[in-house]
Amino acid sequence: MSYLNFLRSDRKKEDIPNLFDIFPFMEKKDLRIVFMGTPEFAQFTLQRLVEEGFNIIGVVTMPDKPMGRHGSVLQSSPVKKYAVEQGIPVLQPEKLKDPAFIEQLSALKADLQIVVAFRMLPEVVWNMPRLGTFNLHGSLLPQYRGAAPINWAIINGDKETGVTTFFLKHEIDTGDIIYRESIPILPTDNAGTMHDKLMALGADLTVKTLNDILANRVKPIPQDNIPASELRPAPKIFKETCRIDWNQPTARVNDFIRGLSPYPAAWTILHSSDGTDVDFKIYAAEPVSDAPVQKPGTIICDGRKSLLVSTADGALRLQEVQIAGKKRMEVCAFLCGTNLTSCTFI
Repeated sequence: MSYLNFLRSDRKKEDIPNLFDIFPFMEKKDLRIVFMGTPEFAQFTLQRLVEEGFNIIGVVTMPDKPMGRHGSVLQSSPVKKYAVEQGIPVLQPEKLKDPAFIEQLSALKADLQIVVAFRMLPEVVWNMPRLGTFNLHGSLLPQYRGAAPINWAIINGDKETGVTTFFLKHEIDTGDIIYRESIPILPTDNAGTMHDKLMALGADLTVKTLNDILANRVKPIPQDNIPASELRPAPKIFKETCRIDWNQPTARVNDFIRGLSPYPAAWTILHSSDGTDVDFKIYAAEPVSDAPVQKPGTIICDGRKSLLVSTADGALRLQEVQIAGKKRMEVCAFLCGTNLTSCTFI
C-alpha cells in the first residue's frame, strides 16, 4: 500500500500518520530512489543527491531532442548526461502511460520517487513506490502553482519567493507540503538569477527532505483551502505573453522585463514613421525618477548612450536590447549607427 493512499483521505492533519509509523526505518543506502527531471535545474539536484550518497537506482527524463539544421543530431537532457556519467540507468519514455515504460519502472522497485522540473505524471506512475512521490517546486506553495513560478513571482512584483517539497496527488501542485524555504527577491534579480538561487536552495531542501524522511521527522501538511481569488497562478509562458504594455506604470513594466529575462525575454515592436515594424527584445532596464511624462512608448534618445522609453507614469532607461536579426547588446553598442528618429515602441 502506498503512503499516498493515506494522504488522499479527508483526515485531519493531526491524524495523518508519519511515514515510518507505516514503513520501518532504513539506512540511506537502502532507500531505493528513482529521480525524474530534465533541465539543468533538475540536474543540479540529482548531482547533489549522488554526492550526498543517496541510492539513485534510476533516472527518468525526456527523450533526446533532434538538433541541427536537419534534426540529424540528438541532444540529451542535462539530467541524462549526468546520469550516464554516473552509470545510473536512464529511462526516456515518449508516453508516461506506455505499458513498456510502466513495466520498466516497476522493475526498478523504487521505495520513493523524486520529481524536479519534469512532466505531469499519471497516477499509475506517481503512486507506484511504497513511500510515494515527492516534487520540488520553485515557489512557496500554494502560490504560483503551474509551469513558470519563477517568472510570475518577479513579474508580479513579489519581494519573496522560495521552494517547496510536497507529495504528488491528482491536481497539479496541490499535494501535501513537506517543507518550504523562502528567499528574498532583490531589486537587481531577474528570472535568470532567481533560477540559479532557487536551483541551489531546492537542492538543499531536497536533501533535507530525504534526510528527514530517513530520520522519521516528516509529517506532511495539507495545503490550505485558499479561495482561488487569493491564489496567483503560474501558467506556461508563450510569445504573446511576453509583449510589453507601455501603458503600465514604470515599476510594473520593469518587473515584467526582469521576470522574463534572459528567457524568453520581454519584447515590443519598434515602429518607424515610414510604417516599418520590427520585433525588439529588452533584457534589462532601470526606472528613471525624473523623466518627463509623455505618451507611453515614446522614445527619448540622445543617439549615443541613453535610450529612454515613456511609461504611464515616467520612463525606463534601457540597458540591454536585441533587435530582430541582430545579437543581444548593450544600449550604447546598439545606438552606434542606429537612427531612432521618429520611432516609437508599440
